[in-house]
Amino acid sequence: MTTPVALSVLDLRGEELDAASVAARLPRAEMKVEDALERVRPVLDDVRQRGAAALRAAAERFDGVRPLHLRVPAHELERAARELDPQVRAALEVAIANARKAHAVQVPPATSTEVVPGGFVHQRWVPVRRVGLYAPGGLAVYPSSVVMNAVAAQAAGVPQVALASPPQKEFGGLPHPTILAAAHLTGVTEVYAAGGAQAIAMFAYGARPETAEDAAACTGEWLCAPVDVVTGPGNAYVAAAKRAVRSECGIDAEAGTTEIAVIADATANPAYVAADLISQAEHDPAAASVLITDSPELADAVQREIAAQAALTKHTERVATALTGPQSGIVLVDSIDAAVLVANAYAAEHLEIQVDDAAAVAERIYNAGAIFVGSYSPVPLGDYMAGSNHVLPTGGTARYDAGLSAMAYLKPMQVVEYSRQALASLTPALSALAVAEDLPAHAHAAQVRGQ
Repeated sequence: MTTPVALSVLDLRGEELDAASVAARLPRAEMKVEDALERVRPVLDDVRQRGAAALRAAAERFDGVRPLHLRVPAHELERAARELDPQVRAALEVAIANARKAHAVQVPPATSTEVVPGGFVHQRWVPVRRVGLYAPGGLAVYPSSVVMNAVAAQAAGVPQVALASPPQKEFGGLPHPTILAAAHLTGVTEVYAAGGAQAIAMFAYGARPETAEDAAACTGEWLCAPVDVVTGPGNAYVAAAKRAVRSECGIDAEAGTTEIAVIADATANPAYVAADLISQAEHDPAAASVLITDSPELADAVQREIAAQAALTKHTERVATALTGPQSGIVLVDSIDAAVLVANAYAAEHLEIQVDDAAAVAERIYNAGAIFVGSYSPVPLGDYMAGSNHVLPTGGTARYDAGLSAMAYLKPMQVVEYSRQALASLTPALSALAVAEDLPAHAHAAQVRGQ
């Protein structure tokens, strides 16, 4: 690199801070979902109307290849797993095992509450019947996203799990072999060579066959039957497509370009902080990396480390673009209390806390996709091996949204079971409220059972 990488600095020291005004001033990646919506609508409509024919046309247009097999044959999944590098296979198996442990405990137990003698409300958690999982394939290949989506859905008990990933020209129109291998290792057998908005449309609306190959892969009338929920990360076009199909099926979130925030004080190791900021910057030129610190000395040291480390990393130009963009920067504050306020206002996808007594500071965070506590819990650990899920809310949506979990595929269902005596004990109160709302037939429905 000819020019050292340096993050911009926002100095909030000496200011009286409040969350709303701070949030408006913080570095933030732009996620132009509204703009992308207009571009994806014709794609969505085409898939809805023409099914597999539209999927192939979109693949030719956007991916440069026309897949022969939209549904990946089982032998290709098996071959990909068989030919996978043994070290990568072993790593995926560890990631899958760890994720299964962490996600297994996310399903709440069924409960029964006796509201009055003989009157029960049972709470059940019911998995949706069919889900569509999306694994992106752009600047990088993400078998880890297959693991995160598939394991969460399986932990919830979803009976039908389908996966889509973009077709790759260099692999004959199939998704990347590592994606196929990850699907096989997680036990996902229904895999499609479809990417971007067209994959989301396929899941939401379903796709009927076009060719003899499609017909041979069909279940009933569908090449790919519609799903109940679509999950998985992607670019702005995937996010826009998910927004557009929300009336057809559930979605997890409109996850956009990755972001990391690090709260660090003078005790933090600047080499660690710099490495972690760079690790997320290498995802995408629009990735956001933000340091929040009360130590100008640490900020300067991190700037030096970033300049040195960014020059040596593989994706130097991508990292430099991300770190010098308006979405990245260093925020100087007066204290760790102020850093906590800023972090909660930012609501980062990934929040690292590298300060003295990091666990106590973590307890004060209420807006973050996932929190990484201490110097030895870097975000890449969560990306791959920690057992947590790396599909997380971005763009400040962690204020109201959560990371992917088994809960994304579960519906809370209340089951009401009352005896005659239990109903009779509440009929006077029920009748009073029904009459107050001018719904006397409601009252009669209870009263008639006591006659």
